[in-house]
Amino acid sequence: MNKFIEKSKTLPYWSVSVAILFFVLVPIMRSAFGNWASFRGNPQLTGVADSQLPDKLELLWAFKAGDMIESTATIVDSTVYLGASDGFLYAIDAQTGKSKWKYQATGPIKSSPSVHNNVIYFGDGEGIFHAVDIATEKKKWQFSAEGEIISSANFAGNRVLFGSYDGFLYCLNIENGELVWKFETEGYVHGTPAIFGNLVIVTGCDSYLRVINIDDGTETQQVNLGAYVGASPAILNTNTDSSIGSEVRVYCGTYGNEVLGVNLTSGEIAWRYEHPERKLPFFASAAVTEDLVIIGGRDKMVHALSPEKGEPQWTFTAKSRIESSPVIVGKRVFFGTTRGVFIALDITTGEQVWEFETASSIVASPSVAGGKIYIGNEDGVLYCFGEKK
Repeated sequence: MNKFIEKSKTLPYWSVSVAILFFVLVPIMRSAFGNWASFRGNPQLTGVADSQLPDKLELLWAFKAGDMIESTATIVDSTVYLGASDGFLYAIDAQTGKSKWKYQATGPIKSSPSVHNNVIYFGDGEGIFHAVDIATEKKKWQFSAEGEIISSANFAGNRVLFGSYDGFLYCLNIENGELVWKFETEGYVHGTPAIFGNLVIVTGCDSYLRVINIDDGTETQQVNLGAYVGASPAILNTNTDSSIGSEVRVYCGTYGNEVLGVNLTSGEIAWRYEHPERKLPFFASAAVTEDLVIIGGRDKMVHALSPEKGEPQWTFTAKSRIESSPVIVGKRVFFGTTRGVFIALDITTGEQVWEFETASSIVASPSVAGGKIYIGNEDGVLYCFGEKK
């Protein structure tokens, strides 16, 4: 007879039942919770959540960090990971908002943390790129760049990629932090690189969109965008494979007051959008679906454009600049403003359907997991919204 069954005969019936429920339900609960493991939610940086939110959002908790929050929170397995300008990476219980542990970096953290295989990756203001083991809550390895790191990390196989203010895009071995290659641009690399198949796409302050082979760091394509770019690129691919075809586009806003759609096949700019009256820079990254490109600007507006031709579908006017990159969740899009208001719009009409005033500027972007949405502000407060049980 099986020893486990034999032993269980001596246990009360309710004990066995509780044990069975534990082993069955805990994995289901974890799966249902969902993750937001990196800036913009996926390697293509589309800013689209794969989980849903309740129709009615209420404040569940607020966590106070030691200084400003400019980075986006990451949520993995019911824990929120957050960097702040006080130089700490915080691990917070997603259910209660209570601190679990924190890790001290060497400088302020504006880089949004990325989690891959139970390790957290992020850069800091001193140019140190950190890999922190979640199990031990300690450093796994560090790598030193020559400039501030605001770019978040992205992953391809056994490699981790990020940009720095020293003008380089870095590719490191994910296990030990050793340099595989680095690619020199002609300006700061502020945004996060996007991954598409075996290619990394980066938009930088040198005004170029660059496509680089991840294997050896060689540039395969270069597109002059005509202006400084602080935003991260967002990739829309309607092909069934990961090869570059006519349906693969990259979208980004520029400091030249334009939103661009770039065709990766031809290496040409497919369309340019500029508002006819409000001509101000775009700093936030775009959120993209097959139907819409949504982006906020320093013109105090949110613009919804068609992916194919860049034609305006609707605009929404806020009362302050928008540097927070929008996130699409179902039929709503969420973003923050420098006036400190967290806003949701209907993506079909552009009409406002919800807001929450935080009383301090928001430049961080939202993150979504397990029926909850999170955002931080410059007062150093991380807010969590969901449905009260």
